[in-house]
Parts: sequence; C-alpha cells; structure tokens
Amino acid sequence: MLLIRLTFGLLMAGHGAQKLFGIFGGPGLAATGRGFDALGYHPGKLFAVIGGLSELAGGLGLAVGLFTPLASAAIIGVMINAMVTVSGAHGLWIQNGGVEYSVAICIVALALAAIGPGRVSVDRFFPWRSGGWPAAAVALGLGGIGAAIALSI
Repeated sequence: MLLIRLTFGLLMAGHGAQKLFGIFGGPGLAATGRGFDALGYHPGKLFAVIGGLSELAGGLGLAVGLFTPLASAAIIGVMINAMVTVSGAHGLWIQNGGVEYSVAICIVALALAAIGPGRVSVDRFFPWRSGGWPAAAVALGLGGIGAAIALSI
C-alpha cells in the first residue's frame, strides 16, 4: 500500500503543482485558468485553483495516508469533471482522447479508500484506517457531489 500511495499520490500532487505553479513542465495558473475558461468554467482561474489544489492536496494526502477517504474524494471529483468536460465525448480509449486514463485514476483512488491506507500511514491512528465500504462510499459520494457542484456552476 505504501508503494501505491507514494507513487500515485505524488504523481497526482505533481500534476496539481503543474497547474498551480508551472513546475515540472506544467502550464502554470494563468494558462490553466485560460484552459478552464475554454472548457466553460468561469472564472477559469478560480476553477484552475480549485482543480489544482484538489490534485495537490488529494495527492499529498494519499501519499502520506492522511484523511484517505477525503483525499480520494478530491481526486475522484477532479477526474469526474475531466471525464465530463474533456474526454467523455471521445469514447473509452486514450489514443482517441477518451476516458480510459481518468477512469483508472478514479478506480485507484476509490480502491485506496476502500482498502485503507495500510499500516505505514498517518491514518493508522483513526477509525477509517481499515477502509471498507463506508470509507469508499464517502470518497465516491463526496467526489461525485463536488464534481456535480463544479459542473452546475
């Protein structure tokens, strides 16, 4: 679990840092904001901050195993938005711009909530340390609600 959390979490955090800070070859906040505007998220810069922070905080939370169901929810919410606004119209497979990659990210985040972060995590001190269906339901429910709110604004 530690290997999965560290790899997946730090990659997601890096993806958020690309949006927010323009590091790791990312576009930065201004360009990401313009991209969000083009997708219909207004004001684009605000939604870029929300998306970038969700990936950064969610990824870091997963990496250290802190508030794992909430960290998973942040990642799931961003990926649902990506599927609806960017890749959903292109079918399943990534070579056509489809949802394949976003679905995989959602499932890994959901699985981390369902299985639990493992014993080498900050969450080992909390009741949700073992994961289970309630933790998975929280992750999927909050991620879905967050995505629905962002998509309806």
